[in-house]
Amino acid sequence: MQYALLIYTKPGYHEALSDAEREEAYAEYFALADDARYVAGAQLQPAETATTVRMVGDRMLTTDGPFADTKEVLGGLCLIEAADLQEALDLAARIPAARFGATVEVRPLVRR
Repeated sequence: MQYALLIYTKPGYHEALSDAEREEAYAEYFALADDARYVAGAQLQPAETATTVRMVGDRMLTTDGPFADTKEVLGGLCLIEAADLQEALDLAARIPAARFGATVEVRPLVRR
């Protein structure tokens, strides 16, 4: 089954890391990307670059910024293939940002 690992971080957390911490985190992300269960992933641009789209009838309304004003923002995601939820949780625990206070939401994809 495929799972999305949604990584929520505090804005600016990445910049607060030391160079050594940042390099170590990058190495861990690259190691995760080399795992056969890793399907895809991406780091997102800062939340300030987001544009939110809403439809009201046939009219498109856009708003600068993310959908919600929160303390944590969606900073990235990984798509993985795992045998079960426990295996997905084990992979989520390898996300380096989690060590620095991020929250990783694990959510199964809908199979069609």
